[in-house]
This record gives sequence, C-alpha cells and structure tokens, in this order.
Amino acid sequence: MESKKSYEQSLEELSLMLMYLTRTQDNNEFCRYRELSWKGYDFDTMGRMEEGRSRAQDLLKQYGFSDKPLTERFEFRPILPEEADQAAEIERICFPPNEACSEDIMRERVRTAPDVFLVAAERQTGKLAGFIDGLATDEYSLRDEFYTQPELHNPDGKNVMILGLDVLPEYRGEGLAREMMYQYLRREWDRDRKWIILTCLKSKIKMYEKMGFQNRGISDSAWGKEQWYEMTCVLNI
Repeated sequence: MESKKSYEQSLEELSLMLMYLTRTQDNNEFCRYRELSWKGYDFDTMGRMEEGRSRAQDLLKQYGFSDKPLTERFEFRPILPEEADQAAEIERICFPPNEACSEDIMRERVRTAPDVFLVAAERQTGKLAGFIDGLATDEYSLRDEFYTQPELHNPDGKNVMILGLDVLPEYRGEGLAREMMYQYLRREWDRDRKWIILTCLKSKIKMYEKMGFQNRGISDSAWGKEQWYEMTCVLNI
C-alpha cells in the first residue's frame, strides 16, 4: 500500500500543478518561449525548468486531471511525399479559388520544401486535419511570386514566408490552428530562423496578433486580387 504523503509534500504537488495549469506567457497568450506561473514567477528561476514541467504533467495524470493537450491526438511533423494530394484537397476546401494554391503547385511545394511544411496528423488514422506550408528565403517581404514559384525556396534561408494555414472545417474551434502555429514557430526558432512572415485579410489580423505576430500594414502582395496585411514574428535577432 502506498504510504500517505505529508502535508508539505501534498502542498508542494498541488502548488506545482496549479502553477502549471494556470501558466501564462510574458508577451501574449500564444508564444510559450518563456512560461510564467500565475503569480508571475518564471519556472526557470524557480529551478523547475523542464523537470518541473514534466513532474507537473505526471502529477496531473496521477491525480486524474488533464490539460487535454492536442499533442495527444495529433502528430505535428513535416509532410510526407504521399500526402501531397491530401494537402491539395485541404487547400481547395479551406480557401476560395482566387486564393487557393493549385494542385500542381502544391505538389511541387511538397516536393521542393517538405521540411518547411508542418502537418497535424491524427495519430489513430493518419488523416491530415490541417497544415502550415511555406518557403525559406533571405528576403524580408512576401511577394506574389512566392505563391507560384516553389523554386524560390532556399533551404538555408534565414526567414520563412508562410503561404497558408489550413484547418479542415470539422477540426476548427479546438485551438488546432494556434497549436500548429506554436509548433511551427518553435521548430523554426530551433532552426535559428530570424523572421516568420505571412499575409492575412484584415479580419484575421487580431487572430495572428494573438499568435505572436505584428501588423506591418498593407502588403505589397495582391495575391488573388485581395488586399493583404503583412504580419511578422521575430524569432531570433
């Protein structure tokens, strides 16, 4: 039989779970590069670091609680060659014809720059629920040619132009787009990318600001004959 925990041990465990479940970020609700507890204490300065986060997650399971991470349901990874047609179909569903990438260009993007894709794949079925695709470059502004010329991809480019964030309708409203973007930014941060750049319609500006992007105003891009706003996220100086 498991021995009873002392008052001090129970208090410490419950406090750690509370800090984990109520953690926030120092700049916005999305960018989790520096996590803070509910009282504003940095996990790292408390000596917790990754060990503290892992212990909190283990305790949640032990006590029967869960923060329901999307990572348990989805695998976040680069796209596979055989998933090109699936990506093209998702693009067709998610964007109107004037904005969507064509099937041929999507296949070429998958062939040319699979490592700059990030897909959310159902762990049980392997089905793609959505994806982010882009091209790496040394340029600092998104122009229309990036949408039509996958050969502009430079694997060693210090910046990334995001060309699309797609989530199938049946998976929306669960925070998947935000989780995909977090996974994407964290991965490219690890790769020492400098800037992540995308364009969006005016109605989506606030959504991307919550994801850590800043509005640079009206973009030079007129893709699909729409007015776009250029959004940037600086990862590394």
